[in-house]
Amino acid sequence: MTPLAGTMEPGKSRLLDAVARRVAGHSLEGPYYTDRTFFDLDITAIFTRQWLFVAVDAEVPEPGDCSTVEIGPYSVIVLRDDEGGLRAFHNVCRHRGARMLDEGRGSVGNLVCGYHKWTYGTDGALRHAPAQPPDFDRDCFALKTVHVRSVGGLVFVCLADEPPADFPEVAARIEPYLAPHELRRAKVAARCDLVENGNWKLVMENNRECYHCDGHPELLRTFFPTYGYTRDSVPANLRQAHERYLRADAEMRATYERLGLPYALIEELHERTTGFRIQRDALDLAGESFTPDGTAACRRLLGDLPTPRLGHLALHLQPNSWFHVLGDHAVTFSVLPLAPDKTLLRTTWLVHPEAVEGEDYDPGTLTKVWTATNEQDARLVARAQQGVANPAYEPGPYAPTEYQVEAFCTWYLARLREELRP
Repeated sequence: MTPLAGTMEPGKSRLLDAVARRVAGHSLEGPYYTDRTFFDLDITAIFTRQWLFVAVDAEVPEPGDCSTVEIGPYSVIVLRDDEGGLRAFHNVCRHRGARMLDEGRGSVGNLVCGYHKWTYGTDGALRHAPAQPPDFDRDCFALKTVHVRSVGGLVFVCLADEPPADFPEVAARIEPYLAPHELRRAKVAARCDLVENGNWKLVMENNRECYHCDGHPELLRTFFPTYGYTRDSVPANLRQAHERYLRADAEMRATYERLGLPYALIEELHERTTGFRIQRDALDLAGESFTPDGTAACRRLLGDLPTPRLGHLALHLQPNSWFHVLGDHAVTFSVLPLAPDKTLLRTTWLVHPEAVEGEDYDPGTLTKVWTATNEQDARLVARAQQGVANPAYEPGPYAPTEYQVEAFCTWYLARLREELRP
């Protein structure tokens, strides 16, 4: 039984009424972002049911390497076992429930509980339990497993007993886009944890639109501000940028065709359980990377790619992640809920495994654009959180360019209906 299961019933009708009351094309009502009951429901209906992006293969490259992640009240260990396979376990000793590992990354020979020294192998099997009776069966007390799989070097876990059945199909469709960049072989160049003062949905919604992108001067050096517009809806002040985009897009498409790189847009954000969007797209200026002039931030390219001028591969996966993969590096983003009004945004930068810091790349240059963008977004999300908590707030209409926000809300409410239905 999930933590919410025993406490949700008195307010279930209120939750169902709120879901039924939602007006399509409008933002969600305030309690979705502020109410503890909704937050608990989100943990149960979303974060214990869906595949969640939590790490990259490069964080656990060798046997014994491990990383822990906090998902609501759950703590999960992601581990490379002795055979080189990926494992995931609940971070709970089978003796009296003590936490096995502190949050963070490290390397272990065995997993040893710091309380009473129960010891587990990297396969989760209980190897040693001091002072137990002769008939004690260690096989009955292995660590509890969590579903885990790597998709093109991106590590996902699912807490559900039965994970969403469509995830293997989604993985098969996005892996050809990721494969040329060889992210499984990449190394972590930098990682940043940023706690945003807003609900996790506000963080995700903010990422799904560029209506606010004039607040990102560093990003807009290379990211075209016409994202989300159709050809016929581009406003006059963005026409010049749109013409540059069309020229860059035509060049990139020719490059993708010549190199055999998949680039077509696949957008299934709310039609399925595992909503996703993927597309290879052009960047402005030099068109190589997220830097002030668009030139590569790392001299060694990812994978076996002949040119850094590849624009960016953009991937979004419901409910908690988005990615930018370029010729010279990759950036991953993971959203993890902490409280109704607090969210962890974890950003990781990946480079070629043999790239040398200070020679092939400068960490400050590599991380500058998205560090600034994340901080700017965090301020916007905090303002949104303050606004939706105000009794005067009422849902407003989305602009056409915010269609992906609407798709996210549609997907999210479908998951709530599945959880709340009799």
